[in-house]
Amino acid sequence: MSGFTSRLRLALWALVALAAVAATLLFFVTRPGSESGGIGGGSYALVDQRGQPVDQSMLVGQPSLLFFGYTHCPDVCPTTMAEMAGWFSELGDEAKPLKAFFVTVDPERDTPEILDGYVSWVSDRVTGVTGKPEEVAKMVKAWKVLAEKVPGQGSDYTMDHTASVFLVNAQGGFEGTIAYQEATSTAVAKIRKLLGKAV
Repeated sequence: MSGFTSRLRLALWALVALAAVAATLLFFVTRPGSESGGIGGGSYALVDQRGQPVDQSMLVGQPSLLFFGYTHCPDVCPTTMAEMAGWFSELGDEAKPLKAFFVTVDPERDTPEILDGYVSWVSDRVTGVTGKPEEVAKMVKAWKVLAEKVPGQGSDYTMDHTASVFLVNAQGGFEGTIAYQEATSTAVAKIRKLLGKAV
């Protein structure tokens, strides 16, 4: 009996050690910023609202706000764009290093021309991004964004999508989010913290 207990105890300790090793590996594989499990990264070939080619390098070199939406959005997107305009206004000259990107989750309808009219009123530092559906899908996947088509009447449809604004550092890495309709003071404080890391 004691021999069996000893073997059982040894087997249990081996399982504990194996679980610890697995947990450690999982942390290093899925920690933020790692290629396989982090938010962001990946490569994609898209165009901006002027039809100029852009890719993942657009997020490198300056702190950025990154939002995924679409121009036919009835509420979340126009609200977020209005809030973004307010953030830029409140920050004033502090926001000079800051860029923002509105990436469509509806590239079938959101042409560069449509995006140009949609984002240009917010700030001249907001860039609209679209492209081939398969390339947009790569960026959506890289940033772990929800983007699902919801059928409407006839050929009409809406898009369910992530409502948060991503905070991106000057290296193109994920720094956090601003929630939909988050208090302006909180959102601006988060942006100031992001800008502080770029100094």
